[in-house]
Amino acid sequence: MKTLKLIKQEHDIKIGKRCDYMPSTVDDSCLLEYEGKIIGFYLTELPDRLQQFLDIANNEFISKNVPKSLLERSDIYEIQHKYGITRSQAKALGTPQMSTILGSVLAKPHLRRPYNSTSQVHTHKKAKTFVKAMLMCCLESENLIKKYMPEQYESQKKLIEETTLPKYRFGKLFTSSISNYNIAAPYHQDRGNLKNTVNVILTKRKTSKGGSLHVPDFGHIFKQSNNSILVYPAWYNIHGVTKIVRENEQSYRNSLIFYPLQGFDK
Repeated sequence: MKTLKLIKQEHDIKIGKRCDYMPSTVDDSCLLEYEGKIIGFYLTELPDRLQQFLDIANNEFISKNVPKSLLERSDIYEIQHKYGITRSQAKALGTPQMSTILGSVLAKPHLRRPYNSTSQVHTHKKAKTFVKAMLMCCLESENLIKKYMPEQYESQKKLIEETTLPKYRFGKLFTSSISNYNIAAPYHQDRGNLKNTVNVILTKRKTSKGGSLHVPDFGHIFKQSNNSILVYPAWYNIHGVTKIVRENEQSYRNSLIFYPLQGFDK
């Protein structure tokens, strides 16, 4: 597998800005090298075992078995004014956006959640297949990290063991997971993550374009094709998801992400 050497670039993109549609610059499998160190990798094909669990997880997520949070769709205003229709009519035509969190959830006293906890999705009987499939996706992804980034695997495993209570761990390297369906996240930096760690992004999609990860510091846009995995240190710099373009009503882009949060040491 080839190695892509990343070079830091100047840019004026700020956190919170939405990403426009842009063609990808990284389409093929590669290791990501920065300052002489492998910091991540991108694979366009998955091992059979991971592929099977990802298919199950994605199908379960799309089904009615999994509780999901519905998001306000960014294209509603545009549709409403383009066609001169009501807001409720525009909602019916807009892009469905939803997400689900698994694993550990940080305390948020202002939301009447005073303690760290586990996602309520784990308590839903119909969601058990989804939870199990996601955990297996996590473990199989960790095996890939161990294969392509053995030093990162060992250091992140040790960090989780030192900073995270066992009940708050998701797999060996992470605390939490989120599935983002048709969500083009604006530019952000995962400052709540443990430093010197990597995230995993698995992607499922159907007849859609865009939805690629743009990392302006390195001037690259990762395609995130169907059945791909991107491993990247999301704590390190800003990144965002480019605009998702759907070709029909059945089109979608779903990213299934594993990440290690700070704050689960007590």
